[in-house]
Amino acid sequence: MSTAPASGPIRVGVAGAAGRMGQTVCEAVEGAEDMALAGRADPALGVELAEILRDCDVVVDFTVHGTASANARACVRAGVHAVVGTTGWDPAELAGEGGGGNVFVAPNFAIGAVLMMRFAAQASQYMRRAEIIELHHDRKLDAPSGTAARTAELMDGDVPIHSVRLPGLVAHQEVILGDVGQTLTIRHDSTDRTSFMPGVLLAIRRVGSLPQSPVVGLEHLLF
Repeated sequence: MSTAPASGPIRVGVAGAAGRMGQTVCEAVEGAEDMALAGRADPALGVELAEILRDCDVVVDFTVHGTASANARACVRAGVHAVVGTTGWDPAELAGEGGGGNVFVAPNFAIGAVLMMRFAAQASQYMRRAEIIELHHDRKLDAPSGTAARTAELMDGDVPIHSVRLPGLVAHQEVILGDVGQTLTIRHDSTDRTSFMPGVLLAIRRVGSLPQSPVVGLEHLLF
């Protein structure tokens, strides 16, 4: 099912629209034939989320963890669906929130990253130990990343996470598994933020038909 109203395209608002991810989302939405960019909210633009909500069917949130929870709650109460890429907060806070809007949260929207997590979870059933190294740009605030935390959650055993923050990076993760006389490394690299856009657009199209809310993880839409 699609979130699009019968009368036209899906009206999408972007929270955090002035940020690097927000700008990329705006461009992707404008390039999608079944969507229309309904509003851009960001303190840097002088526009609050409340000012664009009434014009939106779906809001995509790439803000900061201190803002994402309040934004998602505002969307639900307004009957607007939310697609959230902001990590560092607990979506369980929204359980039982009334209003009619669904919430979809993904630690990572890159299809390859979701496959990496799936393969790592499978491999952890057969290898004795594993550790995760996640590497991101130096402006990423949370550590470990939501992707690394989600990967460790899906894997068997206690999986330590090591975080690296450096200029020149975008989003990268290695899962290194070891057993007697062997290691297995599973790595994913996002070298450009456009790698996340197919997953974001998929979530926009599917969030309105979720059987429950909130839902965490792009794997629920892919597999």
